[in-house]
Amino acid sequence: MRFLTLPLLFVAVVGLHGQPALDPMVRDRLSGLLPDATSFSPKEGTPPHFKAYSGTGSERTLMGYAFYTTDLEPLERGYDGPIQILVGIDLTARVTGILVVRHQEPYGSFSVDTPEFAAQFVQKSIRERFRVGSDIDAVATATISVRSASRAIRNGSRRLAKRFLVAANAR
Repeated sequence: MRFLTLPLLFVAVVGLHGQPALDPMVRDRLSGLLPDATSFSPKEGTPPHFKAYSGTGSERTLMGYAFYTTDLEPLERGYDGPIQILVGIDLTARVTGILVVRHQEPYGSFSVDTPEFAAQFVQKSIRERFRVGSDIDAVATATISVRSASRAIRNGSRRLAKRFLVAANAR
């Protein structure tokens, strides 16, 4: 029985096609950021990212990317530590959405966690400034957290775009 368990566990973790299986919670989060996608790759590459695809099988087409800010901007800190945000971007270098996954912010429930904070990033070009008080709304008691989150979203998106979108357009 013990010998049979290990191969089954390997199939469950790696999947049937040789790639690690995507955690259902992560897939649901990615679907919320890139709702037109029909499938997602596991997190891969340098910098670490997910790929979003539309279609199936040989008709599958790349439509965007997603990343965790803590993977691309690990030194960016809010008031009380790192703020892990899942960010989606499309192939035109626009943010498709953000989702605050984890933070320890004392003011998170009315700063970076609000639907209003996330909504202001939807369809925002990564070429914009992402300046709190200018094109990002500030929260009076959470300025450090909002600035940090905005920088992490901007810098991570630009880093991913530079690696994948610029390279794709140069071909």
